[in-house]
Amino acid sequence: MVSIINSILDNDFYKITMQCAVVKCFPNERVRYQFINRGHHVFPDGFAEKLQEAVAEMAKLKMTNEEKKFLQKTCPYLDLPYIDFLEGYRYDPTEVNISQHGSELSVEVEGLWYRTILWEVSLLSIISEIYYDLTHQQRCLDLEVKKITEKKAEIMEKLGVTFAEFGTRRRHSYKVQDLVLSELSQEKNHFFIGTSNVHFAMKYGVKPIGTHAHEWFMFHAAVFGFKMANQMALENWVNVYRGDLGVALSDTYTSEVFFKQFDKKFAKLFDGVRHDSGDPLNFADQTIRHYLSHGINPMHKYIIFSDGLNIQKVQDITKYCQDKIGISFGIGTHLTNDVGLKPMNIVMKMVGVESHNGGCIPTVKLSDEKEKYTGDPKMIELAKVFLGINN
Repeated sequence: MVSIINSILDNDFYKITMQCAVVKCFPNERVRYQFINRGHHVFPDGFAEKLQEAVAEMAKLKMTNEEKKFLQKTCPYLDLPYIDFLEGYRYDPTEVNISQHGSELSVEVEGLWYRTILWEVSLLSIISEIYYDLTHQQRCLDLEVKKITEKKAEIMEKLGVTFAEFGTRRRHSYKVQDLVLSELSQEKNHFFIGTSNVHFAMKYGVKPIGTHAHEWFMFHAAVFGFKMANQMALENWVNVYRGDLGVALSDTYTSEVFFKQFDKKFAKLFDGVRHDSGDPLNFADQTIRHYLSHGINPMHKYIIFSDGLNIQKVQDITKYCQDKIGISFGIGTHLTNDVGLKPMNIVMKMVGVESHNGGCIPTVKLSDEKEKYTGDPKMIELAKVFLGINN
C-alpha cells in the first residue's frame, strides 16, 4: 500500500508542543481516545481494512536529519532533549484498535499519553483521504484548487488581517493541502503567516503555528478536578514554555468558566486567546470586557478565531472587531477541503485517563455549543454541577 502519511512532521504543531509538555510533566499517564463521526458519514465495505493498512505503514516513519535541524532552528522553545526523543519516536500500530460494523467505523487509541498523543490528527487525515478515495469523490483539479485558494488569499489581503492554515485533520487529501500551501506561501500573500502543519511549514519555509488543544484541559480536569482544570493546565503550560506559545484555548469548559479563572496574571502573561466554539462576536465582547476589567488594553492582545471559518465569517468578524482588539484567523477545512464536495465532520477526542488505582476516569468537553459536548453524559452533568453551568 502507498503510504498516506510520509513524514512524522505531517501533523498539527500543537500535537508536537503538547507532546513536549506531556513528556516533561506526565510521562507515566495512560489515556484513551475515540473516533467520533459527527457527520454520520457512511463508510463503505472494506474501509477498516484499508485504514488498518495505512496505520501499519505509520510504523515506518522517523524524523530525518533535515527535519530535526528545522525544529532546532525554528522552534527554540522545543529543547534538545525533547527533539532527541522525537527523533527516536516510532508510531506503534498496536495502540490503535480499528473495527467496522456495517457502515459504522470504530477507532480507539489507548496507551501512554506521551506516545499516543500524535495519533489523533494523523488518523483523521488518513480517514478523510481514504473515505474520498473509496467513495470515488476525487473531483478536484490542481488548477481549480489553486484558483480558489488565490481568490481567498486576495480577500484576506484586502481585509488586511493575518491568517494561518489549520486544515490538516479534515483535508481532502495530502495533495490538496500541498496545493493550498504552495499557493498561500507565495510572496504576494503578505497576510498569510503560517500553517499548523509542521511538515508543510518546513516544505514552504513558513512558521509552524499552534499551542495546545482541548485534551490538555480535559486531562487536567480528570486529574485535578473540573474546578482546577483551567488553572492547572495554564500553570503547567507556563512552567514548560516560560512565556512562549502564549495563546490560551478558552472553551473546554465554556468560555464563561474560563474567564473566571483567567485572572490578571494569566491575562497579562498570555498573548491572547483562541476562539473555537459559540458566537464569535459575543466572544469578542466577552474577551474585551475581561481585558478591560484587568486594566489591560485589548489592542495589546489578540483573539485567534478558528471555529469553522469561511471567508464570509472572517469578513463579519473583522468588521466587528476593528479597532477593538487584535485578531487573527486559523482557517481549516474551508482551505483544505473546498473542492466541490461535502467536507467530512469527524473528530477524535480523549475519552479517559487511566487511574492509578485501576479503572478509567472519563474525560469530557463542554464547549460553548451543546452540539460539541463530548464524553460520558453522566460526567458532563457532573461537570456542569461543579462549574455552575445551568444550560
